[in-house]
Amino acid sequence: MKKVLFVTGTRADYGKIKSLLKKVESDLNFELYIFVSGMHLVEKLGNTYKEVIKDNYENVYVDYSQANSGIMSFDLGNVISNLTNYVRKIKPDMIVVHGDRIDAMAGAVVGALNNIIVTHIEGGELSGTIDESIRHAISKLSHLHLVSNNDAKERLLQLGEEETRIFVTGSPDIDIMLSDTLPSINDAKKRYGIAFDKYAICMYHPVTTEVHLLKEHISNLVTAMIDSDKNFVVVYPNNDLGSDIIISEYMRLNNNNRFRVFPSLRFEFFLTLLKNADFMIGNSSAGIRETGVYAIPSIDLGTRQRGRFSKDNKNLQHIEENENAILEAISKIDNYRVSSYQFGKGNSTESFMKILNDSRIWNMSIQKVFIDHR
Repeated sequence: MKKVLFVTGTRADYGKIKSLLKKVESDLNFELYIFVSGMHLVEKLGNTYKEVIKDNYENVYVDYSQANSGIMSFDLGNVISNLTNYVRKIKPDMIVVHGDRIDAMAGAVVGALNNIIVTHIEGGELSGTIDESIRHAISKLSHLHLVSNNDAKERLLQLGEEETRIFVTGSPDIDIMLSDTLPSINDAKKRYGIAFDKYAICMYHPVTTEVHLLKEHISNLVTAMIDSDKNFVVVYPNNDLGSDIIISEYMRLNNNNRFRVFPSLRFEFFLTLLKNADFMIGNSSAGIRETGVYAIPSIDLGTRQRGRFSKDNKNLQHIEENENAILEAISKIDNYRVSSYQFGKGNSTESFMKILNDSRIWNMSIQKVFIDHR
């Protein structure tokens, strides 16, 4: 029996890999372990580690001792140290990481330096800010790549990765989005006390390389939302540098009955709310990836997702954080109710398990070489 360790550090990555976790745990060929860290343990962002615990996995380790200083380099070192101790104890055969956060980076470092197979989900994508550099660094430390589309595969080839290590599986969150197990919209509204018949969703994160502009940008967004006369479900940002600036600006929404503001939303309920939303606004990857699946209009703001969308994102308007531009984009949302499937068709979990059960994966060399594809 192979021991497979997943590292989760955010509410977003947990929601995306949840279908994989359930499938691995139910497969008699594997023993599932989960290491919980990062944003999951930030109280002001909802203490979302509790959501992982509620799902009743057999082997969950919550890194309660983790530091959340807000200094990414310090926090990365802390996660690497704590994860190393856990890995030495359970001795996994594979570490699975997702995306571009420092917790995934820690998983890749610990795996690579301890001769453990590292599997990276959603490598080869463009993230914006420092996240993109982290994502590509994770890919270079990983032995196996499960990517969302052919564009991502091509980028990994440009990074010198071996083609035999790259599998186009689609994004696992699409599996959940297209499943028939999501809660009803009535249940979602009841759980979160949302009385709106019609609403938009706002998710806006700091751009760490533009913190000096953040106060102006988030102020313009909040002012535009207030002036729009629309109803909004607003979700707190991640815990990157500048998150306090955004949260402070959201205080302007207090006691305004057109706004419901939440530190976090459980992933399945978020998907139901997104599926039934009028539109989405902000700079979250959900506005690029998930909205298109449900044909929900999306207004992408600023530089955070630059390069991640294309002309095929026909549900998307891209603008700067300018109040008048935001209001104009909101007035045009009905022209953008178009579906887009660029990150998978809902069979990622099946593809993942097929790969995991292939003996060739477990016999691959952990000594990587740079492949010059010229």
